[in-house]
Amino acid sequence: MNECLLERIYQERLEERIISRIAEIKQISLEQAMDIYYTNKLSKDINRGVFGVQYMDYKILADLICGK
Repeated sequence: MNECLLERIYQERLEERIISRIAEIKQISLEQAMDIYYTNKLSKDINRGVFGVQYMDYKILADLICGK
């Protein structure tokens, strides 16, 4: 496997964990959590890898998105 593919797989798993955590924190459906995640500026930074934010713990990222 090449490095780009591994990074993409890591990114997808990270997004899944963040969305699940948002749903858990807010006690909402995964669909609602996806809406929150994908409309948040931080999700765009995670996707672009701004400042290495994608390597932070998913729980911290979810808390930041939820405003905790």
